[in-house]
Amino acid sequence: MLAKIGRNDPCWCGSGKKYKICHQTFDERIARIASQGHKVPSRKIIKNAAQLAGIRESCKINIAVLDYIEAHIHEGMNTAEIDQIVYDMTRRMGGIPAPLHYQGYPYSVCTSVNDQVCHGFPSKDVVLKSGDIVNVDVSTILNGYFSDSSRMFCIGEVSPEKKRLVEVTKECVELGLKEVKPWGFLGDMGQAVHDHAFANGYTVVREIGGHGVGLEFHEDPWVSYNSRRGQEMLMVPGMTFTIEPMVNMGKVDIYVDDKNKWEVYTADGLPSAQWEIMVLVTEDGHEVLCW
Repeated sequence: MLAKIGRNDPCWCGSGKKYKICHQTFDERIARIASQGHKVPSRKIIKNAAQLAGIRESCKINIAVLDYIEAHIHEGMNTAEIDQIVYDMTRRMGGIPAPLHYQGYPYSVCTSVNDQVCHGFPSKDVVLKSGDIVNVDVSTILNGYFSDSSRMFCIGEVSPEKKRLVEVTKECVELGLKEVKPWGFLGDMGQAVHDHAFANGYTVVREIGGHGVGLEFHEDPWVSYNSRRGQEMLMVPGMTFTIEPMVNMGKVDIYVDDKNKWEVYTADGLPSAQWEIMVLVTEDGHEVLCW
């Protein structure tokens, strides 16, 4: 149970304002929606202005690193080189690569090629060749604040089928983003993603989804893209989370590498694509913090 706050007490958000002119009406609206049986966010995942300022600074590093990768990734490059670039750039700009040593993950970035769905290990033995598609997933810690985004890259001459998968997956993210607005539900976004993928003949991975991020690497809520409008958690101003559907060209089934327990592959060996953005729910819509 949350401690009762008096109308004239300082607001729980840290703004310094009285509760009655800051978050009292906000809390009452959330309570009404919760009473209808909906899942609602806890206060700990709602960011205040100071926290958002710190998160935006972390995002600047994340975006800069991915911009550099986008300008320099090429055929013949091995994915260990990408890992080194991410580490060096992030540290030089004052940040820390969030994946490094996270729950035992041994690298600074995830590089997932072709049928790798996510969490691909960078390696000198994985040399990018013409026709490959690769997801580079970068996450940054700066002064305790987290950012997270990923992009797809087409190497050399990529088949029309793979290009279409990459393009449709990006469209899924864009359509999902349009549904991010205060007092809607994550399922509104999830269904938009799901419907566009399936309309184009693809499937969306079920077991792995997006997540809250900002004060921790992975926070509530868990974000599904196999959800329905009007379901999942209520979206309210101050929430930050990722939109990152993993879209398979073939069947939805996946498996995890038995040896390293990290790398995820499509069960049928067909390609998978993922784009990831980090978004903030605002008073009148959304803001893309990281891409």
